[in-house]
Amino acid sequence: MQLVAPKKHLGQHFLRDEGIAARIVGALRLPADTRQVLEVGPGMGVLTKYLITDDRFQTTVIDIDTESIRWLHEHFPTLADGHIIEADFLRLDLGKALPGPLTVIGNFPYNISTQIFFHLLDYRQQVTEVVGMLQREVAERLAAPPGVRETGILSVILHAFYDVELLFKVPPGVFQPPPKVESAVIRCTRNSREKLDCDERRFLQVVKQAFSTRRKTLRNALKPLNLSAEITATPLFDKRAEQLSVAEFEHLTRLAEAAASSAS
Repeated sequence: MQLVAPKKHLGQHFLRDEGIAARIVGALRLPADTRQVLEVGPGMGVLTKYLITDDRFQTTVIDIDTESIRWLHEHFPTLADGHIIEADFLRLDLGKALPGPLTVIGNFPYNISTQIFFHLLDYRQQVTEVVGMLQREVAERLAAPPGVRETGILSVILHAFYDVELLFKVPPGVFQPPPKVESAVIRCTRNSREKLDCDERRFLQVVKQAFSTRRKTLRNALKPLNLSAEITATPLFDKRAEQLSVAEFEHLTRLAEAAASSAS
């Protein structure tokens, strides 16, 4: 029987290399006794087939595409009992849909991959691990440590709560249809940080502002925060956003909080 793939949707390219599929699933470590696994965007189920045959996993899949959902029901009947969700992952309440510790895996659609990670961060107390394939440049940016050019807003926030590893790169020819770019697989493992040592909303504001003009030093980039000349004269403000650690961004956030309090 010839398999006909569901149509491409949401910028997704379907993996057709079984070896890479097995390697991606094999990257799951299931920390903190996690057994629930949610696959995002399963498509034809190339990862799903490896997930459902591994006794360690309690697998659920979610896809927004009706054609993919129909395919999954037809070819993976063992998943049909409430473990195939037709919904928009970005709108899914993970706490209600799959309460308890959770690992997330997927060949993430390129054009919503950063949105997926922002959504997962909202459930960081629940999501213990993420293994995902995405565009190589995005993967490198998310895995980038402080001090390198690739670091960005999401990578700083992600590294605050997860240890991030770039596992391996994937060439375009193993997808249907082939993308015009390389892909890569990353693994994010929840670290021990329960919460930031500052106000989280203001932390996000400071990180965004710092990267808004990333070629400038913090002294210039953070002018809208109205920090005093005495504060910005310190050596920390000679740095650029990409050079800062999470702890240094927390420190900046506390300075911004103090400045806002004194101005009110």
